Amino acid sequence: MSEIEYFYSAHSIFAYLGSARIQEIAKASGRNLVHRPIDLNQVVPAGGAASFKERTPKQRAYFFRREIDRWSEERNAPVMVGYPTHHYKDTALCNGMVIAGVVQGHNVDQLSHAMLQTHWLEDTDLADPDTLARLAESVDLAPRPLLDAAMSDEIQAIYQANTDEAIKRSVFGSPTYFVDGDMFYGQDRLEMVERSLRQPYKPSGAPNMPPA
Repeated sequence: MSEIEYFYSAHSIFAYLGSARIQEIAKASGRNLVHRPIDLNQVVPAGGAASFKERTPKQRAYFFRREIDRWSEERNAPVMVGYPTHHYKDTALCNGMVIAGVVQGHNVDQLSHAMLQTHWLEDTDLADPDTLARLAESVDLAPRPLLDAAMSDEIQAIYQANTDEAIKRSVFGSPTYFVDGDMFYGQDRLEMVERSLRQPYKPSGAPNMPPA
């Protein structure tokens, strides 16, 4: 295969922290980065993980503050102080816009990165068409065809198909990468993704999970 499958949501903090790096890895390896935006409101509970609001204050402080700050420094991916005020708005439009770009034959690497970066650095509203139009223009893409298609039945069906496929393949968060069928969850696995492109990891010896 000549692809890296990339399951994520266009507003995901950890997708943002790994966004520039996965693009570098894909380019260096000669692999095509296949963007497959997903609906985390379906994927996270289907995978058995607690939602952000259901986690304890100590878990939120660690995973959604300390980890963000450390990885922001590690990846040289600056973030705003605090949390984006628009973060819990519907993501169907922004994710649909990325999918529309793929369907229309565009390289959407920079569009996706612009959404992620500005959301976490400038508190942009990814549910606002005017904001999304500005972001498309900033990466030299005509916004109108993308926005006109983003909420169409065709594009939203692909969005749901991506989500269903993610659930079927045991994806439980964003970002998740697949290299030749091998799943890597989280941007903190990018070094392993890079290694797997040079030398695939051996398959696990035991087919079953350890006993509970």
